[in-house]
Amino acid sequence: MSSIPTSTSVVESAVIKAPLSHVWHLIKLQEFSKFWTALKSSQFVKGASDDTSVVRWVFKDGAEMEVKQEEHSTIYHYITYSVITAKPELSYSSVLSTIHLYPVTSGEHENSTFIEWTGNFSSDADANVIQDAKFKRRDALADLAKLVTKK
Repeated sequence: MSSIPTSTSVVESAVIKAPLSHVWHLIKLQEFSKFWTALKSSQFVKGASDDTSVVRWVFKDGAEMEVKQEEHSTIYHYITYSVITAKPELSYSSVLSTIHLYPVTSGEHENSTFIEWTGNFSSDADANVIQDAKFKRRDALADLAKLVTKK
């Protein structure tokens, strides 16, 4: 474990040069493999209850995570999810992440989407975990931008 004191949260954001309507439909846990190039697949887990949305993310490096949707708002354009299982096992107890989209309505980026992806980790997450989360979010946001701005 790292002995470097660190915040246990991460916030990454981007302006995507596409209207919110072109971005929002991809912000569903089962759709992430359509844009995030680190993912091999993202599929609903069979056997989860009708009231619970659980999706298995299989990464190209072989890692797997089952993520549970905790909140979803089509009015305010955000989702919140937690990691409930992982292979290999995670080095921290928990993380709660939120992705929030906002339409940019004026200025030079008018008709674009501002997207913010946060992660709040348990206190046992170290600096390496936070840095890894930071760069994975940056990569995923860049991948999302590439997909929705293709012409």
